[in-house]
Amino acid sequence: MRIKKIFNNNVVLTENDNQVEIVVMGRGLAFQKKVGEEIDGSKVEKTFVIHSKNLSDKLSELLKEIPSDHLELSNDIIELAKRELDCHLNETIYLSLTDHIHFMLTRMQEGLTVRNPLLWEIKKFYKDEYQVANHAVQMIEKRTGIQLPDDEKASIALHLFNARKGSSGMEQTMKMTKIVNGITQIVKYHFGRAFDEESTNYNRFTTHLRYFAYRMIRGEVSDGDSDNSLFEQVSRQYSDAYQCTMKVQSYLKVNYSFEMSKEEMVYFIIHIHRLYSREKTE
Repeated sequence: MRIKKIFNNNVVLTENDNQVEIVVMGRGLAFQKKVGEEIDGSKVEKTFVIHSKNLSDKLSELLKEIPSDHLELSNDIIELAKRELDCHLNETIYLSLTDHIHFMLTRMQEGLTVRNPLLWEIKKFYKDEYQVANHAVQMIEKRTGIQLPDDEKASIALHLFNARKGSSGMEQTMKMTKIVNGITQIVKYHFGRAFDEESTNYNRFTTHLRYFAYRMIRGEVSDGDSDNSLFEQVSRQYSDAYQCTMKVQSYLKVNYSFEMSKEEMVYFIIHIHRLYSREKTE
């Protein structure tokens, strides 16, 4: 591989035979090297293949400003997430998470702690991502010696969820979290009881809510109506869940100018009834 751009002695940009750009890392990899020269393959420790040209350009700009060990930390966390979540992550995570880790460590060294207002919600609704983020923070603390607050676990978890679902950005992910939290609070106060947040029933319900909010923000929620007879049937049969669903409908309309179709309302009525009835029985 020939050097296309040198970021520092340890990080260079190369290109393979298919003209795909690859960021390559290794101690002293670019020492006394120039653009166009071959790199010593025995010194290569890590490689980052970026298929998007636009993303590659942005990552190249970022690498001019940050230490190579921040990129290495980010990559190790991404690999950890892929294993533990058993999923594909959007390539944008290499840019967003690397930038976040650099900014986070810079802030912490300057004594600036930023609170994450969604910490509680993220711990509750994105348990898998938060668990990975917890391991990631342990990794960062071990390598840097910098102690991080739980707020940073929540921020990393949001980056992972954002890349895992392929949504449009962090702002939308946070909006989705607020929607889910708002709906669960409505259900809680409507029935006047706290649900077991560790139960299978509750996890099943919040999973439905997360995907609903995800589709809602992306404009993918069904705008069609189900069979009116089915809607009328579940409304009568599960009247309490129906009343709760109407409160959810009002909340979404007032706060997000969104109106659920009858098809979505049917699903909500059934899910809410199942949650309440099973939790009540247990």
